[in-house]
Amino acid sequence: MGGPARAWSWDLARQIERLDWLLEQVPRYADWGFTELYLHLEDAVQFPSLPNVARPGAYTTRQMERLVTRAAAVGIGVVPIVNLLGHTQYLIKVPELRDLNELRAPDGSPRPTGQICPLHPRTLEVAEKLLRDMQPFCTTPDRKVHVGLDESFDLGRHPRSRAEIARIGLAAHFARYVRKLRRLTRSLGLRMGMWADMLHFLPEAIPLLPRDLIAYDWYYYPFPRSPKIELFNFREIDLATPLISRGIEYWGCPMNGAFRHEPLPHFGDRLGNLASWERRCKEVGARGLLMTGWEPSRLAIETTQLVDAALAVKTPSPEERLTAGVARVFGTTPQQARKIAARLLTADRYPFTGYARWEINKDWSLATEISEARPNEERAFFKKAAKAAARWPKKLSALAASLRYRLYLAERDWFVRFGRSAADKKRFEHAITSGEAAARAMWAGSRRPDAHAPNLELIAADKQQLKRWSGADPGRSPWLRYTVWDFAPGLHWIAVDEWAHGKWQERKKCYTIEFLGAAAKRRGTLRHTHRVPLKTPGVKLRFRVGGLGEVKVGSVELSHSARIIRPKGWQRFRKLGSPTPSCGLFPDLTQEQCYALQFT
Repeated sequence: MGGPARAWSWDLARQIERLDWLLEQVPRYADWGFTELYLHLEDAVQFPSLPNVARPGAYTTRQMERLVTRAAAVGIGVVPIVNLLGHTQYLIKVPELRDLNELRAPDGSPRPTGQICPLHPRTLEVAEKLLRDMQPFCTTPDRKVHVGLDESFDLGRHPRSRAEIARIGLAAHFARYVRKLRRLTRSLGLRMGMWADMLHFLPEAIPLLPRDLIAYDWYYYPFPRSPKIELFNFREIDLATPLISRGIEYWGCPMNGAFRHEPLPHFGDRLGNLASWERRCKEVGARGLLMTGWEPSRLAIETTQLVDAALAVKTPSPEERLTAGVARVFGTTPQQARKIAARLLTADRYPFTGYARWEINKDWSLATEISEARPNEERAFFKKAAKAAARWPKKLSALAASLRYRLYLAERDWFVRFGRSAADKKRFEHAITSGEAAARAMWAGSRRPDAHAPNLELIAADKQQLKRWSGADPGRSPWLRYTVWDFAPGLHWIAVDEWAHGKWQERKKCYTIEFLGAAAKRRGTLRHTHRVPLKTPGVKLRFRVGGLGEVKVGSVELSHSARIIRPKGWQRFRKLGSPTPSCGLFPDLTQEQCYALQFT
């Protein structure tokens, strides 16, 4: 096989899949041209040296041996991902390991959440035990192990860390920890890989890194030239050149699935992201391409395989690639695969994506405003799609269930905002029944039955809210209404605080991230109108903005008992927050700014 090596990942840390299903899939990936499997594990596997880390239902050593053996039988090497900086809550949660935490309370005690401190006296001891336990499952020819290190934004907050950073700087502090881990992995006969994203913020660390590292550069939207960095307002950034110049092996990493609460991948974005990385890897001479997949618990995982299976198809056409993916994953005829692929790509017009859209999942009262035409159009499309899917053969049941569940979300969008009558409620009760059955079917293909499956928990919460439902009209309670314009996309959020009982209390907090390729650009056009129920008719309110970047807020009004009160200076859009820092600066995601609303 020419070109970069092909690998894929399973995020077992966020979703444990049945072992029998995993064993069945491995030979298929070999047929699709993959040679390496990366397993994101955290506490989803038993560590004999640290028995309190694994959660209930974690994979046993024997199960891991079976998976690795099956992979080896078809020529696939396994690479465990053992997080050793960011995403180490799986360690912090263990009482006897909590003191590893970088984050400390004012009295110096470790906080209950955070990430491990590189300089804690026990960090390397714990890392050695984790890696030694995973050593038998590192089965690529060069015996790779991946230590994570991504999204480690709490780096440098421990008193020990601050003292070292004062002497040598943050980049050297990070690079020194990388070198320690490299010595440790080398002592175990392993070759170390790491995610590259921290080097966006600490480029001075690159010349200090060991040359025999592997760096995995990830970005999950289509891009025309170089990957971008979301935290810096989607500026392009080139890590390949300095890393390869240093002699560090470079891999590109697209993504196959969806973000957080989406029940279907946005297939146009996924295939566009894949094509961008294929071009990029060829241009820079990357050694490999790793198809990542994250947080699949709200998806039927079979939908992500459509993108995996499309990787081997050499065509610039997303339609042809997705058609091939459908045929390979589900064994359909070419004609049926074309029809299904066309329907899935059309579904991209109706993405259930972005934090503003997902507010309804928290509580119906927080649902953002949309025109009635939008859910009506979505309902019509997914009703037609679900009707067509009802005629599909059983082997397509996971995909058919995904379309039915997406129809449920469209029905809920309409009902919560526009439902008024008892007849509307009755129709929605039927939608809940259908949506619940669809959620179970999405889950059943690869997972053990679980009442706590996220989509089932969401429907259970919807049932409870339906019992309290009294119509879509907000009625007599006080509400704050405002529009958010994410004109300079970054990583920021907006909260509404209300003064009650002698203190500020948060009523709503929503990130502005859209998770769409169309929104991954320097200047944004999307606007969302939010509504927030208030506890009292008082008018002491404020906006609080945190994270990185600027956002605009306007059209603010308070409604109560048929009265509309508009605060001074908030009818036009006001710019809130601070400009994103330039590339190469370490982001401070803890910063917040407050803006009072003055009602007259």
